[in-house]
Amino acid sequence: MSSSEQAFSVHATVAQQRVLERIAEQRKRLRDRRAARLQAQALAAATEGDDAEASLLPRVAGFVRQHPAAVAALAGVAIAAGPRRLVRWAGVVLPLVMRLRR
Repeated sequence: MSSSEQAFSVHATVAQQRVLERIAEQRKRLRDRRAARLQAQALAAATEGDDAEASLLPRVAGFVRQHPAAVAALAGVAIAAGPRRLVRWAGVVLPLVMRLRR
């Protein structure tokens, strides 16, 4: 207990003391929950980190898992555009992507 909490507990009634104890317990639970969440995030980041040296296929698979709605929208656009437009767009986009990978 800090000095300010001791000052309150000296003059607190039994009901007030119970409230203060519940508040202290809740703060401890929140601190523990925050620490557990940070630990889980650190563990997930360490095991799932973005590997810039990975081949294209695992990176694409990871993107599909992380962004299913974007992939579905892109597939819908590809179907609506048709094969001719896709080939034309690929002729423009693929050289740009290859230049960015260097």
